[in-house]
Amino acid sequence: MTFLLSPSFRCAFAARALRLALPVASALWAASPASAQSLPALYDLAQGYDAPLQSALAEARAAVSRAEQARAGLLPSAGLSAGASYTRTDVNRPPVDLSTPQQTAGITASQPLYRPANRIAFEQGQRGVDIAQARLEAAQQDLIVRLSQAYFDVLAARDTLETLRAQKAAVSEQRASAQRNFEVGNATITDSREAQARFDLVEAQEIAADNDLRVKQFALDQLVGRPGTSPLPLALPVQLPAVVPDTVETWVRTAEELQPQVRQAAIALDVARLEIRKAETGHLPTVDLQAGYQAARNPNGTVTAPHLRSTARNASIGVQMTLPLFAGFAVQNRIRETLSLEDKAVADLDNARRTVAQAVRSAFFGVQSGRGQVRALEAAEASSQSALDANRLGYQVGVRVNIDVLNAQSQLYQTRRDLAQARYNVLLGSLRLRQAAGTLTPDDLRPIEALTVR
Repeated sequence: MTFLLSPSFRCAFAARALRLALPVASALWAASPASAQSLPALYDLAQGYDAPLQSALAEARAAVSRAEQARAGLLPSAGLSAGASYTRTDVNRPPVDLSTPQQTAGITASQPLYRPANRIAFEQGQRGVDIAQARLEAAQQDLIVRLSQAYFDVLAARDTLETLRAQKAAVSEQRASAQRNFEVGNATITDSREAQARFDLVEAQEIAADNDLRVKQFALDQLVGRPGTSPLPLALPVQLPAVVPDTVETWVRTAEELQPQVRQAAIALDVARLEIRKAETGHLPTVDLQAGYQAARNPNGTVTAPHLRSTARNASIGVQMTLPLFAGFAVQNRIRETLSLEDKAVADLDNARRTVAQAVRSAFFGVQSGRGQVRALEAAEASSQSALDANRLGYQVGVRVNIDVLNAQSQLYQTRRDLAQARYNVLLGSLRLRQAAGTLTPDDLRPIEALTVR
């Protein structure tokens, strides 16, 4: 989603985009319930269901309305009034009984001519829209990362379960081989019992892995608001995308400009400085253009002129100036307060920049380290496979015992699980790096989709 619209239209555009995307994604889902879903497809569903994102959208819409409320201080105002009264007057000497009803109606209007505080309040309202927009972008980026985490958790849990089942089959085969060797006298009962113990251990791990997959699957279903999600697995062999740019300082500089947390702190500093200017206007005059029209009808006359029907009309227009002279030092203390709040906003901005810079560096080096770990585990997988083949051959010729084969099997399958998890960590880490830099968008999910089985 591209944020190039004016502040008054950004939030409405985002909400409309979500409303349009949700029915389309739901229709696609219903058309193929048994097919696996890509990460972008699941994101299209999640963005219309995720409560934190909906909350940010509502906050953005409220900020736009709040800014328009501040605009009211610059626009004219008008009011209509009407009334009816009844007056009874009794005079003893001479006895007179006067009843004088009266109907009145009027309209008044006012246009601010010079109210600097209202102008500054309007500018603050616009800054509030920008803050809400930054929070909305942060919520969208957070959803991308949370969804990707749940997506890769399911894939990792699925890989673990499949690996354990393959390991269970291999251990079962080794157990049968040990039993046959024992029956013909080529091995001791120890080999068979070791294989049985390893089989029981793997079976227990399989039960735990199956439960973990159910939990991770439920978490993903809950995140997108649809049951039965099925993430697309990575196509092997996989070529992980490189980090571009490949210098950490470039990422840090990008974060200092684009990261929503830094932008919110920078806008908050602007709001604090505007608050200082607004507080200083407490010593300034205000000038308003005022106009009014009133009509009064006396059908029975008045007390001074009984039984004389009359209608009075009065129109006025003028300029009113108000100059504050003394307010008990409230203005001076308000200025001191806003100056202190400006210092706080400066400190918050510095803290946001330092925090973001640290997060970017941590994410960048984490991805670089993860890529190196993937390469090392790929080499370890090949070595573990060679070691397993050698131990199997050695067991067949009698130079290796059954436990050596079982250990080699366990090492190979553990390496495969670690390698799959390392790949997911690199892909997720690249998304976290973009989130830390403030550049993460739904389009960043497309390269991951290209790595999956189609």
